[in-house]
Amino acid sequence: MLTRSDLRGRVPSTVELRATLPRAEMDVEHVLHRVRPVIDDIRDRGVDAVLDHTEKFDGVRPERVRVPAEELARALDELDPTVRSALEESIARARRVHADQRRTDSTTQVVPGGTVTERWVPVARVGLYAPGGLAVYPSSVIMNVVPAQTAGVESLVVCSPPQAEFGGLPHPTILAAAQLLGVEEVWAVGGAQAVALLAYGGHDTDGAELLPADMVTGPGNVYVTAAKRHLRSLIGIDSEAGPTEIAVLADGTADPVHVAADLISQAEHDTLAASVLVTTSEELADAVDAELERQVAQTKHVERIRTALTGRQSGCILVSGIDDGVRVVDAYAAEHLEIQTADAEAVAARIRNAGAIFVGPYAPVSLGDYCAGSNHVLPTGGCARHSSGLSVQSFLRGIHVISYSEQALRDVADQVVALADAEDLPAHGQAVTARF
Repeated sequence: MLTRSDLRGRVPSTVELRATLPRAEMDVEHVLHRVRPVIDDIRDRGVDAVLDHTEKFDGVRPERVRVPAEELARALDELDPTVRSALEESIARARRVHADQRRTDSTTQVVPGGTVTERWVPVARVGLYAPGGLAVYPSSVIMNVVPAQTAGVESLVVCSPPQAEFGGLPHPTILAAAQLLGVEEVWAVGGAQAVALLAYGGHDTDGAELLPADMVTGPGNVYVTAAKRHLRSLIGIDSEAGPTEIAVLADGTADPVHVAADLISQAEHDTLAASVLVTTSEELADAVDAELERQVAQTKHVERIRTALTGRQSGCILVSGIDDGVRVVDAYAAEHLEIQTADAEAVAARIRNAGAIFVGPYAPVSLGDYCAGSNHVLPTGGCARHSSGLSVQSFLRGIHVISYSEQALRDVADQVVALADAEDLPAHGQAVTARF
């Protein structure tokens, strides 16, 4: 089922690997021309434009953008107790992990009388996006809200697309998750129009003010991504998320049943989802292919999964040894990377590029999606080479506070003047000497 590439005997250079490894393609530029008019219309007409575009794209027109508080409470009251318990466990584990990420202020005495303090200040207001397309993602509400709350963000709004099935409200499980997390503001708006409304703000149909956000986070489709790109000079964003990815680095000790199940689990997201197996064992590759044929036929979303697994973004890569495998997965820089090898801990320690690393046979990506305590909003498209997943730090800004006494400034004045003159900016030096 997986297209196979044989790199045994020779692993191409990093440049070649980046060019030839299977990768989902998402042409954001191709849809920008469709997104810009929507954004401009919302900038000019506010909520009326939001509702018009929502009716056009989602087939439903909510009475208002902001979800009433009683609807949040009702969604939680009516939530399946088993799902509620699972959400509570997911929240508790995420809070435990993210609590250890919070940075503290630090002060460095550079010289007597001269200090630099680094203060970590949370973003004031954040818009958190929870998708609602092929699936409902209350887990994304948790993964966005927990680090923002832990960072100390004071004003949060969750956006999720309205559903005709639920009377123009977001999916009730999304609302219930927000209520569990203590989020009081939820907007029934999705797609590019959600990002635009978060950027510009406006007034709801009842006249209530919808405050703009300083930052927007959370995964979405190509239109959400295009809106983020277009508006990123006005708002901060976490990343331009592409289709989800899993890479599995495995040797002959891996269980093909586990490997196939994990590749399928990511292919379930989207027809563009990428599932990549890198292995030293041709026997394992054959066994995984057989398992994929067997397991895919038993899944709920057969066609979606099969399309993803047979697409150009998925594949199996044979390598001569683990060293070559590490080179390949580092060049790929997967959103999710599983290590299913002998001495998996040691192999995992050698990986430099991955959004998150799942070690051994009992740490599947699905665990990280829901209940590992880690964050599942991760870099895609090879961005793990330079970027991290969503964390408490995503919502904090480091501000340097400089304090120098008269003598401390006098002591370094000559050096400031010398550097200012070297850059042909003499007024910079004069700003110092004028004080004496």
